[in-house]
Amino acid sequence: MKTFIRDFATNQTVSTTYLVKAKEYRNKKSGGQYLTLTLADRTGEITGHWWDNFEEVADTFDVDDVVFARGLIIVHRNRLQLTVHRMRLCEEREYDLADYFPTTKYNVDEMFAEMMQIVQGFSNHNLRQLLESIFADENTVKKFKRAPAAKTMHHPYLGGLLEHTLSLLKLAQKVGTHYEGIDLDLLQTGAILHDFGKIDELSYERGTNYTNDGQMIGHLAMETIFVSDQIKNIPDFPEELRRHLLHLLLTHHGKLEYGSPKLPATPESLMLA
Repeated sequence: MKTFIRDFATNQTVSTTYLVKAKEYRNKKSGGQYLTLTLADRTGEITGHWWDNFEEVADTFDVDDVVFARGLIIVHRNRLQLTVHRMRLCEEREYDLADYFPTTKYNVDEMFAEMMQIVQGFSNHNLRQLLESIFADENTVKKFKRAPAAKTMHHPYLGGLLEHTLSLLKLAQKVGTHYEGIDLDLLQTGAILHDFGKIDELSYERGTNYTNDGQMIGHLAMETIFVSDQIKNIPDFPEELRRHLLHLLLTHHGKLEYGSPKLPATPESLMLA
């Protein structure tokens, strides 16, 4: 059973798993080296010191790996520390990544089902078919349910992208029906897909970082390219609808200085931004 860092107490011997956030060899005053580690789970972090007999094991794990460690909790400078007695790399079957990263408080399966139920109510069969086609792919759905919405800015936790998307979708329903002349299905499709590129812009299996594509292309361009390619698979998808949808994706940051390559030029794009 996983013991969380928040529950540690002084002079407690703990045997549990951690995510390795930092790893560094340091020199002892008496000669030789010791290993200092920053170990974490979703409840906090603790510094670990491994003083002796670490050499053979230390090279078997690295930062962003999950390890099992046994050690003694002590107090140093008014902070808890772990004196490591032994440690080893964990196999994937031994842990749940949700124990090491902040996670949405909502049920991702229920959120996804609610989102797709809204899609089923679209009167525009082209947009409905497009979204059904995108989310028919199991790997896409898996990533969409798991991805954070950002690294630090908002919803920066597992399931955050889906939580943010559903929240915006429901807001779009309310705001879109308040004004005359708004294409509600188009606006809602933009809400669903506006951050969709983050499923591949970010890596989130071991912490949250940017992928190579995320660094060099970014989610606005990535999702626009993806959706444009998906539209090609929908027979007789209207060209004007394609243009308006891609415009929504490219302009949803609202301003050039915020990363949008174009400014909103339609009521739906202005509302989404």
